[in-house]
Amino acid sequence: MASTPARHPPVMADVARAAGVSHQTVSRVLNDHPNVRPETRTRVLTAIDQLGYRRNLLARALVTKHSRTLGVVSFDTVLYGPASTVYGIERAAREAGYFVSIVSLRTIDRAGVRDAVDYLAGQSVDGVVVVAPQRSAARALADLPPDLPAVAVEGGHSGDVSVVSVDQAEGGRLATQHLLDLGHATVWHVSGPADWMEAEGRAEGWRATLRAAGRPVPEPLAGDWSPRSGYEAGRVLAGTDGVTAVFVSNDQMALGVLRAFAERGVRVPEQVSVVGFDDIPESAFFSPPLTTVGQDFGAVGRRSIEVLVRQIESSRAGPRERFVVPPRFVARASTAPLR
Repeated sequence: MASTPARHPPVMADVARAAGVSHQTVSRVLNDHPNVRPETRTRVLTAIDQLGYRRNLLARALVTKHSRTLGVVSFDTVLYGPASTVYGIERAAREAGYFVSIVSLRTIDRAGVRDAVDYLAGQSVDGVVVVAPQRSAARALADLPPDLPAVAVEGGHSGDVSVVSVDQAEGGRLATQHLLDLGHATVWHVSGPADWMEAEGRAEGWRATLRAAGRPVPEPLAGDWSPRSGYEAGRVLAGTDGVTAVFVSNDQMALGVLRAFAERGVRVPEQVSVVGFDDIPESAFFSPPLTTVGQDFGAVGRRSIEVLVRQIESSRAGPRERFVVPPRFVARASTAPLR
């Protein structure tokens, strides 16, 4: 019995033949060239769909010197902020016509970031975005290859690397000023980990707002972003005299604070007002719904990709760019005027 010849994957010439156009016209359609008549474009796209044609990205990269792929270096985390940042970057890259290759590190350190960037460079990515919320990651940016377009997200002042970040200090200011405007004499703070620049920025905004108002600055209680660390801080605050307002550096720790207060019979917001940070999807369903500060991760992703694509498409290195995305304040039922 004769075997059936294996069907080869369709190539561009097959698409041209099926659509009744030239090889060059198919190429123009694939590269979204404007000088193609709409009816011709439709015919080519129909042929591509019917044949199941997949363009050879490797061959295209050899011709154009661009792979249309961007690298993203982040770390393995379920934390809402970093995970949402990566998602925002990936979505913006797709909208800009790029694929994304992501390297997630177990821990962020200089050697890990360097190895990740080397790996991505070996994959011929056109540029990289490094999500660098920790100081150890920001220091690693100094090791990036000078000829590789790169952008840091939450990377602080990272030398020659462009940076896109949320104004964390402004978020801390918004939270603290809201509580002062409600009549509270001062605001206590549950901070994030010391090596996180986001936690540092939020604490700076809290501290500066209290000092500008001439209010006492309580010693902050350190957390690690987890609800358990917020719970432990909440137990301390529940037993501390004079606590009427608390700014917590993320919503997950705020959940722990609310649990500790409920167990100790501290009513929120009747006795203590609580503000979180991040506006995670669940925060509107806490008991009570949490007043918080939101971050626009979509804007962070779009800005990051815009800056990176400008570098890729420029024939020469431009000046370092820095974009700061403003936070937004979200008022809910966990805060109230001092009684």
